[in-house]
Amino acid sequence: MAEYLSPGVYVEEFDSGPTPMQGVGTSTAGFIGVAEKGPVSGSPVLVTGPADFTRKFGGYLHENEFGEYRFLAHAVNHFFINGGSRAFVMRVAPSDATTAKAACQEGKEGVLEISAKDPGAWGNSILITFEPSSSSKTQILEDLGKAQYKLKSAVGFNVGDVVEVEGDGEPKFGVVTKVTGDVVTFSEPFEGNVVDTGLLPKVTIKNCEMNVVVEQNEILEKYSGVSFNVLLPNFIEKAMAKSEIVSLKAQPMEEAVSPIDVVRQVFGTESEEIKVTLTGGANGTASSLTDADFIGKDEGPGSRTGIQAFLDNADVNIMAIPGIVSPNVQLSLVAHCEKLASRFAVLDMPMTSKTVTDVLQHRDIVDSDYCAMYHPWLQVFDPLDKKETFIPPSGSVMGIYARSDNDRGVHKAPANEVVSNCTGLFVNYNVGEQDLLNPRGVNLIRKFPGAGIRVWGARTASSKPLWKYINVRRLFIYLEESIKANTNWVVFEPNDVTLWSRVRRTIEIFLEGIWRTGALVGASPADAFFVDIGQNTMTKDDIDNGRLVCVIGVAPVKPAEFVIFRITQKTGE
Repeated sequence: MAEYLSPGVYVEEFDSGPTPMQGVGTSTAGFIGVAEKGPVSGSPVLVTGPADFTRKFGGYLHENEFGEYRFLAHAVNHFFINGGSRAFVMRVAPSDATTAKAACQEGKEGVLEISAKDPGAWGNSILITFEPSSSSKTQILEDLGKAQYKLKSAVGFNVGDVVEVEGDGEPKFGVVTKVTGDVVTFSEPFEGNVVDTGLLPKVTIKNCEMNVVVEQNEILEKYSGVSFNVLLPNFIEKAMAKSEIVSLKAQPMEEAVSPIDVVRQVFGTESEEIKVTLTGGANGTASSLTDADFIGKDEGPGSRTGIQAFLDNADVNIMAIPGIVSPNVQLSLVAHCEKLASRFAVLDMPMTSKTVTDVLQHRDIVDSDYCAMYHPWLQVFDPLDKKETFIPPSGSVMGIYARSDNDRGVHKAPANEVVSNCTGLFVNYNVGEQDLLNPRGVNLIRKFPGAGIRVWGARTASSKPLWKYINVRRLFIYLEESIKANTNWVVFEPNDVTLWSRVRRTIEIFLEGIWRTGALVGASPADAFFVDIGQNTMTKDDIDNGRLVCVIGVAPVKPAEFVIFRITQKTGE
């Protein structure tokens, strides 16, 4: 409340009505799998299309090299083809994969270390070019003694810079120790007469820098004016820290040696322009991959791998590990989704499972409403091996989820949808076989004469009747996450009747909008949902300890009955 310290007219602004709510996303995908390149730890990387994936993670993998582990690129590509627009990818690499490095002269390893950003044979195609450059060049007007010189302009000369005086016989090098106006002090005085006041001077002084160009296939990075001066932003290690291609470590140099000469010493060359290639990178072998590589390790923020890396990501709504049908891996992915309760797993089944018995045997490994299983595998064209091949359906299905969400809404079952860029199926199931598989939560993809290849199921892998439909579970994820995300403003607010009224109205307006889209049943909002907050939902202990408890009932389109969930926010005590 404003302070009234003197007579006058005062205006106060305050919030008393409902706060607008915006729904969270539902169709951002998360993928885990083997790729040609890309980071193997840290946060998953956003890709926005097939070309973006290729730039960051490389292309398709050969069947004879990675076999059953090669499907990540196919799955991501078909996710975008079928309607997806955003995906986060976490790469898995075999334990025997190695990182390409630049070979240094003996004894110079610590001066400048360059390696590919990530392991894999892709690093062997990296080419780095170094060439001398200078951003500042001027003349020396006066020798002030004690290694102090007055320059025509000292702009661009900084403490720690290596400089070169040229035009007076052999080049002379020095290190800047102080800059005061146009007066520059060096570590040692220059030999001979370096003063030249002529209109067209023959003797000049310049700072010594380098231009570095990093190339990898069609990717090009340029870094201008880098040096070994650790005091400046253009220190080579700082300047190239943002590279997506190489990692570089450099030892700061205090001697009067130009950066390009340091590089010549490190790599043992005398050429004016230095070209360095990286060697020793290897993709590793498929046989060295284990379930643990996909499950990953949680070594804290920024150091997580596999599934655990998605703990650092709050944007993903649907997840898959394409083609990996190991029960250990799939159950770990489902457990991850259940624990966070904000994302849904799409699981593949073994390609060779043809009979109903074989399919159900794999289906029975999990009972969860946070996942769904799809079968059979899809026949597509492999542009790398230039032949038809079969890929797991999870990537295509998640693209269909995104397409259905955008076209109709998350409440619409992602079924009876055409699978794009699919020419056939590994197995063609009939109605009788689907009659056995569908009730058990196996979503078949079927080919219909004149109607193409379509997803023909919308069941979760849950034994609970209430959560047997994918669209119902995903609708509730959407509602719960939207309400939680849009009621954070209540934190530290006084937990009183005024707050309860505002929260109730905020949620009611949001749910009414959901009802109008057709996501909820009922002839009126009162038939579709209820929001209860107050003495009925909170004890005195809750209120005294700042716990705001809101009970919400929602009637989804299928099944047509109320499902109750609680939203709790911490307010000011």
